[in-house]
Amino acid sequence: MKGIPIIVSIIVAIAIGTMVYLGIWQLQRAEWKEGLLATYEAAADQPAITYPAVPDAAEPPYFRRSSVNCLEVLDWRSTSGRSDKGQSGWAHIATCKTSSEGPGAQIVAGWSTKPEDPEWAGGKVDGIIAPDTQNVIRLVASEPLAGLQRSQPPSTHDIPNNHMAYAVQWFLFAGIALIIFGLALRMRLQK
Repeated sequence: MKGIPIIVSIIVAIAIGTMVYLGIWQLQRAEWKEGLLATYEAAADQPAITYPAVPDAAEPPYFRRSSVNCLEVLDWRSTSGRSDKGQSGWAHIATCKTSSEGPGAQIVAGWSTKPEDPEWAGGKVDGIIAPDTQNVIRLVASEPLAGLQRSQPPSTHDIPNNHMAYAVQWFLFAGIALIIFGLALRMRLQK
């Protein structure tokens, strides 16, 4: 009969402790994300803000109403998007110059079934600030440019909150590791 392996037991205990810690951390992240999403939901009822020249990546003003005066369209990009009726197609995003200096603004000018850039020289655009993968924020126009249809407005439902699932996953890993270790230890002690 062999004894309890001390070093292996310590390693398994550390691994299980780490997994439990990660599960608890994900529960805290889930609570944080719910609060963040509630803040974003409440943004729709708040007054419009000035479009930030340099957005704070740590606290972006997502889902706030704003406006931008596009002095000049510097570039276009088309990305997959949906119309306000849920149709798949292309969202047309203009990179706009907003002053003589600075980074400018990204404006979702509208939606179409074709990726070709629309004709637009610039102007004032009202809309809602949304997340942008390349520039932190972009303004989704409330009214599309001529020749385009309205893009799907930004929604908090597009922001995943899967921390609870991750927490359950870590707790399951810890439980499975404990069961496997218990079975292995039992077989070792029975020999």
